[in-house]
Amino acid sequence: MIAWYHSWIAAIRIARRDAWRSKGRSVLVLAMIALPIVGVSAADLTVRSSQLTGEQRMDRLLGATDARVHLSGMGAVPLYQRPDGKNYAPVGGYDKYDPSTGGKQAEEAAPELPPGARAVKDSQAYGKVRTRFGILDTELRELDTASPLTKGLLTLERGRLPRAAGEVIATNAFLEESGFFVGSTVTPRESPSSFKIVGAYEMPAELKTAQLLAPPGSLIAPLDRALQEAGSSGVHPQHAYLVKVGGEGFTWNMVKQANTKGLVVESRTVLLNPPADSDVPLYQQEPKDDWGDNEILGATELAILSTVVGLAMLEICLLAGPAFAVGARRSRRQLGLVGANGGDRRHIRAIVLSGGLVIGAAAAVVGTVIGVGLTLGLRPVLEETIGQRFGGFEVRPLELIAIGLLAVLTGLLAAIAPAVTASRQTVLASLTGRRGVRRANRVLPVLGLLAIAGGASIALYGSVSKMGATVVAGGSAIAELGVVALTPVLVGLFGRIGRWLPLSPRLALRDAVRNRGRTAPAVAAVLAAVAGTVAVATYQHSKEVQARHEYSAHLPYGAGLLETNDSSAFRDVPAMRNALSKELPVDVRADVERVAVGKQGCSPYSSAPGCGQVEIIIPKDQQCPLYTAKNGPSSFTLEQRKELRNDWRCAQERFGVQVPLVVADEKLLSVLAVTDPGAVSALKAGKAVSFSRQNVQNDKVTVRLIANTDAPTPELAPGEQPPGEDKVFAAYQLPDSAKGYGVELVLPPSAAKSAGLITSPFGSYFTLDGGASSEQRQRLDGALDQLGVDASVRIEKGYEGNDSLAMLALTVFAGLVTIGAAGIATGLAQADAEADLKTLAAVGAAPRVRRTLSGFQCGVVALMGVVLGSAAGILPAVGLRLTERRAAADLIRNGIENGYASASEQIPYMPIEVPWATLAGLLVAVPVGAALLAALVTRSSGALARREV
Repeated sequence: MIAWYHSWIAAIRIARRDAWRSKGRSVLVLAMIALPIVGVSAADLTVRSSQLTGEQRMDRLLGATDARVHLSGMGAVPLYQRPDGKNYAPVGGYDKYDPSTGGKQAEEAAPELPPGARAVKDSQAYGKVRTRFGILDTELRELDTASPLTKGLLTLERGRLPRAAGEVIATNAFLEESGFFVGSTVTPRESPSSFKIVGAYEMPAELKTAQLLAPPGSLIAPLDRALQEAGSSGVHPQHAYLVKVGGEGFTWNMVKQANTKGLVVESRTVLLNPPADSDVPLYQQEPKDDWGDNEILGATELAILSTVVGLAMLEICLLAGPAFAVGARRSRRQLGLVGANGGDRRHIRAIVLSGGLVIGAAAAVVGTVIGVGLTLGLRPVLEETIGQRFGGFEVRPLELIAIGLLAVLTGLLAAIAPAVTASRQTVLASLTGRRGVRRANRVLPVLGLLAIAGGASIALYGSVSKMGATVVAGGSAIAELGVVALTPVLVGLFGRIGRWLPLSPRLALRDAVRNRGRTAPAVAAVLAAVAGTVAVATYQHSKEVQARHEYSAHLPYGAGLLETNDSSAFRDVPAMRNALSKELPVDVRADVERVAVGKQGCSPYSSAPGCGQVEIIIPKDQQCPLYTAKNGPSSFTLEQRKELRNDWRCAQERFGVQVPLVVADEKLLSVLAVTDPGAVSALKAGKAVSFSRQNVQNDKVTVRLIANTDAPTPELAPGEQPPGEDKVFAAYQLPDSAKGYGVELVLPPSAAKSAGLITSPFGSYFTLDGGASSEQRQRLDGALDQLGVDASVRIEKGYEGNDSLAMLALTVFAGLVTIGAAGIATGLAQADAEADLKTLAAVGAAPRVRRTLSGFQCGVVALMGVVLGSAAGILPAVGLRLTERRAAADLIRNGIENGYASASEQIPYMPIEVPWATLAGLLVAVPVGAALLAALVTRSSGALARREV
């Protein structure tokens, strides 16, 4: 035991001294091992610091109160809730829920709270606020910040809290996006008054939220009234109450009592000490799994994470292994002296393994220290990135020690193969520097072939089985490891092409083949990096091709639509149209209006008082029976459902856009690329033009105006429309091949006027004379911002994916990794082949040969790794695409069997496309770039030295 201890102490001392003497190689290996440790330790510190304690979460959610109470939105219907209040359901479930039995909850009145409780109202809504740049969607909030109950909800950073009406405070996110500052005046759209920003604050749990906060009743309520008076439905505020009850807090029994009144509660006491599942009525009504969340990583995520960590360790070992091997060869005389003085093979192995232990321990310390320092220094940036403040700087020593041990383990694994190789050398060979004749390993290639065959079979099996992507990924990983095991043999096969190459590349290739122990791991490391990149690139490119094929245009190519999203802004539409014609090269502009019920400015689907809805009535015999039957599709047999899915009444495609009924002239048909002359003639003759075959019967179409009333809405049978005033128009039906791009019916202005319809302008369709440049679009956006209009401009440009950008990023990433790995291999090759380079100089080789040889050594390693990696990366991409194709086929098959899909419906187009441009960049640019870089950084001459004998 004592001898074992002393032998390892001596081995560690020798390894430490050797690492210190070879600083360049030691720093290189240390950096490779320490880099992932920096990332993992920083990620661990960030995750742990961002995880709040229960009390911290409660302070940010509830302030100084005990609970947050809000209305359920289902009326005064008794309900069951989860202990955290995130989900709830009416007693008896939604199947038995009848909204008419719940009564109406008063939004403004405070709910009934326990006796002696104190409460503060917290109202929130969303509105549009005018900024220095235009319009910004902003969260509006009313809260009494002077109340001690709100302590902890927000942090005032500068300025002061609002004290009176007309004053607000803003989050830093709002100030940054709006261009305002403390002291600026801000005005919500349609607001009767402006507000002065008197302070800036942040919400620790929501740093990215743009929010304005005002005293109760001074911001949301006036804006809501103004919008309703303008014909809009308002801002739909949501009210909650922060409640302080004292004593034991808001207990679970109190929560269940509040649930009987239709209230949802988030309680500090319950969240910190949740009840048993058996005491949660919601879980008795429905299984807990139906209400669970995804806070814990599933088995698939853990498997993927483990695979990533394992592959990272494998790549580090593949890169660091040759460094230890070269170090062992350069120290072979020292190792031979150990053997000559009585040391055996285990002592030699201990010395080389100690090198991995020393470098791994140093990498663990350096990586952990840098990770802690980076996390501390970048803490504000990290908090802004994740969108919340840390609860503190959480350091868990055991986790950091485990991460450090990962570095030590990686160093030891990288040194195993060199240690075994060094221990097998005889003392005479070590002292004389002769490497001897080494037989190739015949077992490893066989294992590699078996792994490739088995991994490919597993991956293909996963693509046709229900086990899915996990099996495909596992099989692909096994196959890739098989290619890694086969790399020495493949490197030897590459060497056979050397007879046709010039001197320098022939020497480089011969050197790579003769020193497979150094070359094969470097090639395998490049292979691993490139295989992953090619797999992702092939998969993403195939998805991109599929998305391009499935893309459905919103307008004809080159056409555009200018529209306002706010029905109350109809007075601004003429100014919008003028700005459009002024800033863009408009060829044809078709001004369109929509039908309003009640008064001009009402939306066709508005529920505001005095307004109403507009519906295009489908005749009963032209409605799809699948949806008008009493029990829906279940009213029919399987064969009947299949037949009906092929019926034109059910198969017609319908676009659910904002305004399917528009009032316009024949210019709209021109913009929508309708070439049917009969449609133009029909509009000029005062007839409606229909894009939907279902709407027209006997050359007539019916439009129903449904006014909003306070009377209860009668229960309607499936397919039945609510009562209203019908307007019947003569109609022209376009062929089914004509596309309306969301428009179902076009009414000519003369027909709308004759029927007494009220119309409101909402935008224009247009085509351009050429295209719109970026400068023209920016000028148009600026003009619309100056008008203060909530408008959008959309120009159809066809499918615009990010395939090229993604492929470029993947290519650059693979190139950097490949060049780095090849550069490491080249540096090791130069150190290992110094004697050969001196021999070349001694026999009269030109100085440039040294530089050229170095470049070709790097290029050869890069080229072999890229070629093998490209071939290995195709398999997982093909497997994943086949898995998706099988899932889509199963979905279609189930839909046909259940009558929800047409029998003629086919599997979606799901191609497998190879990104040839990316492969070309990897196969050509990366090896050439690596070779040029290595040649540039290599000295063309070296000092001559007497050869050792």
